[in-house]
Amino acid sequence: MTGGTLVIVATPIGNLDDVSPRALRTLAEADLVVCEDTRRTRKLLSAHRVSAPALLSANDHTEAGRIGAVLDRLRRGETVAVVSDAGLPGISDPGERLVRAAAAEGFAVTVVPGASAALSALVISGLPTGRFHFEGFLPRKGGGREERLAALATVEHTIVCYEAPHRLARTLADLAAALGDERPVALCRELTKLHEETWRGTLADAMRRVADVAPRGEYVLVLGGAPPPPEVDDEQVVAALDRLLEAGTSARDAVAEVASAYAVAKRRVYDLMTAERR
Repeated sequence: MTGGTLVIVATPIGNLDDVSPRALRTLAEADLVVCEDTRRTRKLLSAHRVSAPALLSANDHTEAGRIGAVLDRLRRGETVAVVSDAGLPGISDPGERLVRAAAAEGFAVTVVPGASAALSALVISGLPTGRFHFEGFLPRKGGGREERLAALATVEHTIVCYEAPHRLARTLADLAAALGDERPVALCRELTKLHEETWRGTLADAMRRVADVAPRGEYVLVLGGAPPPPEVDDEQVVAALDRLLEAGTSARDAVAEVASAYAVAKRRVYDLMTAERR
């Protein structure tokens, strides 16, 4: 299908000077700009003396209802830019559903990259950056929150979360309970703004700090990953195999059960069983 183009445009996460010339040009030339809050977008455009094009608000509650209007514009061959209040649309912000709908109908979707709170916090956290898990906002309550916390406890690479100031104390306490209060954490707030701050310590230290200093501004939490499981030696594997085989478990089931219990490769377990039987 031919037609218009949907452009995902990154905007500053705080400092309005962190917008690229290409982003401003794209917004100026777009036929329609879809944004979370038209007031925030107009403020950005005004700060850079860009004439405001047609704006259409689409927040978490209204994005799905805007899809039809956006697709109609694309069918007419227009360019539709999508911005969020800060950062890259679709990352814990509206935009994902618009992209999915446009791509499903075959329209071109492109991006003007730029600021990201998650990546900015990650690189200044002092924690490993080679691999990381982006969690975004945890569910606020219920089983979904408990499930995500339990899953995070086993993630072995750096974890990035978002949190609002009024929920920070509770989230730190829940993370400490699930991950251990000695887990390292960096609390990054007000990134790129006048009062930007990065604090580093353990979750236990972080809870004490938040109790003493009232949280202000939006936070990005960067957490160290879980330590790797202890190495299992061959004697442990063989002993576990022997117990199962003596209890009447088939060789195949014993290998599978031991491999799962000790998080080791089935081939290793099978080779140790074969070696012992020789």
